[in-house]
Amino acid sequence: MPIRPIIYIDEEKCDGCGICVNACAEGAIKIVNGKAKLINEIFCDGLGACLGSCPKGAITIVEREAKPFNEEVTKHHLQLLKKLEPPPCECLASAKNHKLNNWPIQLRLVSINAPFLKDSDIVIAADCTAFSYKEFHENILKDRKLLIACPKLDDVNLYLEKLTEIFKLNNVKSVLVLRMTVPCCGGLSWIVQESMKRAKKKILFEEKVIDIDGTIKN
Repeated sequence: MPIRPIIYIDEEKCDGCGICVNACAEGAIKIVNGKAKLINEIFCDGLGACLGSCPKGAITIVEREAKPFNEEVTKHHLQLLKKLEPPPCECLASAKNHKLNNWPIQLRLVSINAPFLKDSDIVIAADCTAFSYKEFHENILKDRKLLIACPKLDDVNLYLEKLTEIFKLNNVKSVLVLRMTVPCCGGLSWIVQESMKRAKKKILFEEKVIDIDGTIKN
């Protein structure tokens, strides 16, 4: 076997978040027993597109003996994966006012080059908002793509880096931030606006604030 670049996953560092699975365009990574695994050497092109997605730094590129990357077999593998995946949110598709049309929605899990982000209108919602505002689907989602995050409990630096790359790569047309009235939730708007600055992008920005009584304050 030839010596070539290929990914190495440090299981000690890996927490099984699954971000790298979405970041790998070849479908070479899978979560097995709570850890990311390279499922087949021939699916890995060794270019390392998944490296920057790992918040734990568990993925590196090494030079070792490995089977050559096989583009044709990888294409067939991706076609099979697509057939096996259920339609997004199939379990809720029949709900009368259900508007969710992308998956995943947790910002931590979304790949920076996910196809649904291209030329999109996005709502970035604090985790609590959908439970507090009963017309969330009907009045907020509509034709927007959804990302959810918590500025208090999640990794702010990770979100800054990820959103900056999302804004750089995807020609996002507009961003609506939906947050709660509590002070800690205001950080979500700052994260989004700071990411726009870092990406050097001018994107239409709007903020809506939900009170704890379930009404929109502004």
